[in-house]
Amino acid sequence: MTAFMLVGMLGAVGLGVDVSQAVSIKHELQGAADAAALAVLSTQSSTAKQAMQAQDGNMAQAEADAGRVFNANAGKKTYIVTRKVSVVKQNGILTATVNFTATVPTTFSRILGQQVIEVKGKAIAQTSTAAYRDFYMLLDNTPSMGLGATNADIAKMRDRDNCVFACHVVKGGVVQPSDTYGDARAAGITTRIDMVAKAAASLMDTAKQARLVPDQFRVALYTFGPDASKRGLTEISPLTEDLDSVKPKATTIDLMSVPNSNYDYDQMTDFDGRIRDVGKVMSESAKGASGTGRTADDPEKILFFVTDGVNDAKKPNGCSEPLWRGTRCQEPIAASVCNDLKQAGFRIAILYTTYLKMKTDDGWYEKWIQPFDPQISPALKACASPSLFFEVSPSEGIDEAMKALFFQAINTPRLVG
Repeated sequence: MTAFMLVGMLGAVGLGVDVSQAVSIKHELQGAADAAALAVLSTQSSTAKQAMQAQDGNMAQAEADAGRVFNANAGKKTYIVTRKVSVVKQNGILTATVNFTATVPTTFSRILGQQVIEVKGKAIAQTSTAAYRDFYMLLDNTPSMGLGATNADIAKMRDRDNCVFACHVVKGGVVQPSDTYGDARAAGITTRIDMVAKAAASLMDTAKQARLVPDQFRVALYTFGPDASKRGLTEISPLTEDLDSVKPKATTIDLMSVPNSNYDYDQMTDFDGRIRDVGKVMSESAKGASGTGRTADDPEKILFFVTDGVNDAKKPNGCSEPLWRGTRCQEPIAASVCNDLKQAGFRIAILYTTYLKMKTDDGWYEKWIQPFDPQISPALKACASPSLFFEVSPSEGIDEAMKALFFQAINTPRLVG
């Protein structure tokens, strides 16, 4: 009796070990299937482009490429794996499906007569240049965006006003003598916000050329506010498919003005508040949740955020860095505010205009920003949806980077199953 029970117990334990191994193998193969489905739809793949242009539904080459990617990621195995790949184009949507089955030999379960364990899985990815998409553009126009656009501009500003930031000082509607932003403009110095506004306007032409039907892309344009005393989400252009009407409005975007130096402790860059504000607008428009993009009535929704990456706002609780005077929080973007939007189904595209490392006369950068400077870019990248993060300095071309991010947003394949 003891011997009989011992065999059963060993078999049960062995079955658990073999099942655990099978689950691990399934996880590995699922990763290979995901990679294969995404890779064949990548915008960098010539076969994917050919498949999108195919008229007869013959996707043999794309399917073969997906198979090779699967094999490369699955590696050499001691068990039998069968896979089936299909790439189908329907209604302007390209769908790659990778099914796999693995027959895994058991070790301990053989005591119970279980020779193999079969595991199955599937990955589905889709992409479409014909999808309808709504872009909610949030442009950071807070005072730090008054930095000179290039190192040459920064040097000119320092020589002219002994300050690398152009402060837009307006009180009672009257520009003050301390307005270094006006000085910079008069001297022909380009600031970072100038570059961003110009790039946003230019992007409208790019979007027009990329669309397949007149109402395929709609754009809404927002800033952090015209002046510090009225800061908050400010609509520059409502959501519209008339991109020609958005372009001139983008060119009017100006640096947020302040009534005086150190107004309200310079707490002007509230990422948490403004991103939540945009999320609310996105949730309240066009059926609420982000759609499939298959029809104009069911558009996909994307937050397109351009910023220099430093949250600087009144946040006495929850700040990841030391507070100044108990309220002022300077920190990288908080993951929670981004996760809320992504969990709601929205995608986030972020263009990071690099926060330049510099020394200031009062040592503010060294004391308050430098300790977390290395975290700014990684935090923004984590905030963005996969493949929708770009970092660029103004001298490298904000215009081209913004266009590249737009194309990435409309072409990036997504796992849907």
